[in-house]
Amino acid sequence: MRRIRVAVVGGGQNCEHDVSLASAASVRSALDPAEYEAVPLTIGRDGRWYGDTRTPGSLAAALDVLGTCDVVLPLVHGPLGEDGTLAGLCELAGVPYVGSPLRAGALAMDKWATKLVAEAVGVRTAKGKLVTDPSTADFTGPVVVKPVAAGSSFGVRLVEHEADLEPAVRQALELDDRVLVEEVLHGREIDIAVLDDPDEGRRTGPPLEIQVRGLFDTAVKYDGSATFLIPAPLTDIELKALEDAALRVYEALGCRGLARVDFFLTGDGLVLNEVNTMPGMTAQSQVPKMFAAAGLSYPDLLDKLVRGAMR
Repeated sequence: MRRIRVAVVGGGQNCEHDVSLASAASVRSALDPAEYEAVPLTIGRDGRWYGDTRTPGSLAAALDVLGTCDVVLPLVHGPLGEDGTLAGLCELAGVPYVGSPLRAGALAMDKWATKLVAEAVGVRTAKGKLVTDPSTADFTGPVVVKPVAAGSSFGVRLVEHEADLEPAVRQALELDDRVLVEEVLHGREIDIAVLDDPDEGRRTGPPLEIQVRGLFDTAVKYDGSATFLIPAPLTDIELKALEDAALRVYEALGCRGLARVDFFLTGDGLVLNEVNTMPGMTAQSQVPKMFAAAGLSYPDLLDKLVRGAMR
């Protein structure tokens, strides 16, 4: 019986390039070789595509490879990948792919658009302002500055003094042409993973709580100092509210396959932080660990994603 050819796409032309390479390498090694043939495709920082060898190729050559595959697993986090770009390429190439369609990827990657969609379906978000000019940023007390469309907390800074606000906005504008300046929220950081399970239907995984001192920034995300509690200790009422809100936002954005929906649980209730339509996918990443806690192994999670996309 012929194995299913899965194009595993990693890399990318953004600041999450190395994170994406790690996800792609981990997925390739975890796909069951009896069922799947993993076909590596890497997008270099310069935008050139690479296959099994390190010889750079063209997009046209990459499309030829995609055309020989049964399904694509796009693991490019961030802009020119997770933002719907790769989904659009797969749509044009006529190849099934894992994850959200173009529109959902674009909306979820845009933190400002996500806020508008979430508020429209009754899910509260942090008060914030969209800024394109550093001189127009208002300091209203401690704020968080973040690029509108960047992942892994790149460009995110906690600003506690007014003099530091404009430099923080300028730094964030190096990664995007729009920046969010948001109020600082005090509460527990809780993540909910949503999976379109081809066997059981849409479901959520056990909630994950991030415990960290200070801001959960890029350095803390990858230095191992953060503690993940799975399942997060929540009351039944808190858990149901978080799961309902995650599903509402997932559906309103038009997500598909898999997403991680991140919240703050404050004294005044839950507040949406952001939505990741292609979160980190190494075995030690948050989403695989969440489903592993429910008895779904990493290879089995990947199997469900691939089968769901092909279906």
